[in-house]
Amino acid sequence: MTQLRPPTPQTLMFMLLGDFVLDRDVCVFSGSVIDVFDRLGISSHATRSTLTRMVNRGLLRRQRDGRRMYFGLTARSTALLHDGRARIWRTGAVNDAWDGDWTLLCFSLPESWQRQRHDLRSQLAWAGFGPLQGGLWIAPGSVPAQDIVTDLGLSAHARVFHARADSLTDIAGMVRDAYDLAGLAAVYEEFLARWDGTPPFADPLAARLTLVAEWLGAIRRDPRLPVEHLPPAWPAVRAQKLFRELEVFSREPAREIADGLLELIPVSPE
Repeated sequence: MTQLRPPTPQTLMFMLLGDFVLDRDVCVFSGSVIDVFDRLGISSHATRSTLTRMVNRGLLRRQRDGRRMYFGLTARSTALLHDGRARIWRTGAVNDAWDGDWTLLCFSLPESWQRQRHDLRSQLAWAGFGPLQGGLWIAPGSVPAQDIVTDLGLSAHARVFHARADSLTDIAGMVRDAYDLAGLAAVYEEFLARWDGTPPFADPLAARLTLVAEWLGAIRRDPRLPVEHLPPAWPAVRAQKLFRELEVFSREPAREIADGLLELIPVSPE
């Protein structure tokens, strides 16, 4: 488990668009985006490059109005932003309502299939699975694991089950065996160290965009393990409480600044 990384310009762009463009049917003027990113210490060249790369990746669309260039969301970026919003607000980082169910995936691949094995393990880890033993991976709750193996063309080499642990099973021990709890906890401890006190940015808009980006980065790879089977004082609980308090505190000051900076126009039919 890697520790918390500084958000990339693309991630910060997503945070800006998620807050002020998503679901509003508007496009934003590139010059005003540059003004916002200047508050984050990101150069105009880096901002323009980020916008261009996102267009090339199908994440943004251009819209010209006179001599000005505006940028709007695509169906792909809209879906990603809705997913991120759900991950932050609906799913969260603390699994305190686990129903006791597990998803199990068992696979066996030929030794020569190193790339396929790497791809499968990467996808499983992203989906919240941890390796219990050999080719057996587990994840709390109901996870669409069959979709993963089907998309990778490995359906003939994997089996998916849903089960509950026997009453004599040491679930806490099983979780320790399958997941890097120390690494996961370190991410939340780092988040707390950065944000429980003076924020890294005095500017409310810069602070908010960075806060949400870093929180999403912290929870993206969190498998949301049942909190009752995690070590005492699990740091995700305190980190989530702090994030939500800071998010509410920063919302209106950041919006006031954004309203004065961002130039928006309605989306025109393509």
